[in-house]
Amino acid sequence: MTIPKTLYLFILTLLLSSCMKSSPVLFSKLEGNFNEGWEFVKDPTDSISPEMFQKTDQQESTWQKVTLPHTANIEAVDSQEKQWQGTARYRKFFTVPKQFDQKSVSLQFGAAMQVAKIYLNGQLIRTHSGGYLPFEVKLDGKVKFGGQNCIVVELDNRDNPLIPPGKPLATLDFNYYSGLYRNVTIEIKDKLHISNPITADRVAGGGLLVTYNDVTEQSAKINVQVDVENETKDSKPASLQIILVDGKGKTVLSENAVAQNVSAGGFVQFKQELKVEKPVLWSPESPILYKLKVWVLSNNLPVDSLSEVIGIRTFSFTATDGFVLNGQKLKLRGTNRHQEYPYIGYAVPDNAQYRDAFKIKQAGFNFVRSSHYPQSPAFLAACDELGLLVMDAIPGWQFVGGEEFQKHSIRDTREMVRRDRNHPSIILWEASLNESGMPRQFMERAHQAVHQELPVADVYTCGWIDDVYDVYIPARQHAKPPYYWNKYAKNKPIIIAEYGDWEYYAQNAGFNQTAFGNLQKEERNSRQLRGFGQKRLAQQALNYQESYNDNLNGPAVGDANWLMYDYKRGYAPDIESSGIMDIFRMPKFAFYFYQSQAKKAESMIFIANYWNDPTFKDVKIYSNCDEVELSLNGKIIARQKPDQDRNSTNLTHPPFSFTIGKFAPGKLEAKGFLAGKEVVKTERKTPGAASKIILTIDSSGKELQAGKNDIVFVYASVTDADGTVIPDDKRAVKFTIEGNAELIGDNPRNAEAGISTILLQGGKKQGVLRIKATAEGLGVGEINLNMF
Repeated sequence: MTIPKTLYLFILTLLLSSCMKSSPVLFSKLEGNFNEGWEFVKDPTDSISPEMFQKTDQQESTWQKVTLPHTANIEAVDSQEKQWQGTARYRKFFTVPKQFDQKSVSLQFGAAMQVAKIYLNGQLIRTHSGGYLPFEVKLDGKVKFGGQNCIVVELDNRDNPLIPPGKPLATLDFNYYSGLYRNVTIEIKDKLHISNPITADRVAGGGLLVTYNDVTEQSAKINVQVDVENETKDSKPASLQIILVDGKGKTVLSENAVAQNVSAGGFVQFKQELKVEKPVLWSPESPILYKLKVWVLSNNLPVDSLSEVIGIRTFSFTATDGFVLNGQKLKLRGTNRHQEYPYIGYAVPDNAQYRDAFKIKQAGFNFVRSSHYPQSPAFLAACDELGLLVMDAIPGWQFVGGEEFQKHSIRDTREMVRRDRNHPSIILWEASLNESGMPRQFMERAHQAVHQELPVADVYTCGWIDDVYDVYIPARQHAKPPYYWNKYAKNKPIIIAEYGDWEYYAQNAGFNQTAFGNLQKEERNSRQLRGFGQKRLAQQALNYQESYNDNLNGPAVGDANWLMYDYKRGYAPDIESSGIMDIFRMPKFAFYFYQSQAKKAESMIFIANYWNDPTFKDVKIYSNCDEVELSLNGKIIARQKPDQDRNSTNLTHPPFSFTIGKFAPGKLEAKGFLAGKEVVKTERKTPGAASKIILTIDSSGKELQAGKNDIVFVYASVTDADGTVIPDDKRAVKFTIEGNAELIGDNPRNAEAGISTILLQGGKKQGVLRIKATAEGLGVGEINLNMF
């Protein structure tokens, strides 16, 4: 395997233009996708041996060809089987052209779960511990230029009390899965270059650091710090060219930094202040981004470059004013997110990370907590682009290990900040081991680590213990009903970091609800699969409405429900189903409750009733309109204002509750009005007999892309002749695919609430894919998908 095609083409372009006059416009460091051409073996029984680094027919038969991101095991969704743990190996053969033998060559691993031993040409060159953050493997002095090289990565994801989260999987409230589950890239650059912020390991240093001060709508100061290191044996002169470009590609400003000498084996830090007139400030309502481009020059020739997407903003947290962004008070309305997908665990490609963020934004949230570990840079980039504020978290849950564990955790804190510090979306650093009895000394070290790494004003730590940290982030269930945190009176900003699940699961509805008094305990809590039926989905939505409304009675500057997506965990065999979308990213009723609370210009309306059960005649409608009219089979039932009950007192847009005296099958139609004018409408039809399958693709803002290991959900809805989904249909659906793609998951898979789901993973070539679905007694459902 040679170097990646994309990198090869770039190298060829560079070589062809080598006789041309150099300029920053023509130069960039050589950075290529290293995800293709890997081989894989799970649970190897042999030891690392010299033969492993040679291509042989016998070796070829034992290795499976894979592309990254990759999970070491396809995990069961419905069974009680625990996630796989063990050792796995990845191998890749590659060459680096001889003309780069004077360059710096490295591999950048986005993450590897969780102890990684890296071998090059038979020699162990690096061991890395930790499964959530990136690391660099320097190949200088080890790689054979112009010849074949072989890299082997051996991974071990078994329980390890020294590595956060540290808790044994069997007692952990999430899974941490396996594999080389994020991207790997190869970098070839001059030995005088911008350093890697994690490898450099310098406090508030390394790489590119961007901060802001004196930010107003009239002007803003951007502080640019660039860490340049020299890996040669001679002193080298270095200078910078810095360009700021707006979202339309227009250059806003360009400045040069005065040259400095970088000693042999040393580094220097350039610090440049840029003043931007009339900046467009970043916010959830207007997530305007700029691109900061930095070139390193030596003797007036470009030797390295770096481009970073940034957003100009200023914010603060106080007990009196809450959260203030760009001078405006903003209520944080958020959710929690685990980064897993069904079957593939953490091996979620970049486009799918974007789609997850897209759905969170669609649900009406402006804030997300990365529970309980640092999540993909692609997810954070999507939050930057879409306008989602982020609480970035270190790995941890209900476990504190000894000194070695705590040392690793403090390292995680620093490396998380170094990786993520330039994202405009990040407003909080959770340098806290969630729900863990942390010693005060540990909390002080973690809190100080964040502020040492970012010694500026707009930096706030947070933790679940009310001590040390800048912002207090308890879960709602950490206090007692009926007031929970509504009487919190300390001079510290507070955010309810989790609510709506555990207080109902463990205490069975904190306010002794009577609306669904005939339900059993398991029916009253918020852990409800979509297939459990509409009464239980309505109960979950009511739980979230009640707790969200109650949170608004207190001093909290915001909250985050538990949670966005259903997920699997180590300590229980079932799916944790308190998500407002299921594990396949299908919405439950609660999704539409939250969507109705958003500040958005687009009107929405949703009927939370399938209208197929004569015993369930209560119809709740979620809408951001000021009036709703409901009709049944063309006859108006009522036109009314929003609810004014105890669970709606603080809501921006309370639901509309209708009671229909007599059930009659047919069509419910809801119309939404603003200032007396109809602006939106929707309908529900009583489903008839199953007739056909309708296939849909979840693109969520990103079409399926070839050559990216991209993955989308394919939904097969069992419907009647009119296309109405039959919510109690559970028949098995079989999927097939024609074209450059593959299907991942149970196949056939039983429908849940009338819909069966499978994952579709695109191949390397663009083209048309044809997906078909069949089920007993139904015709073939078919859809064509263009993969770009």
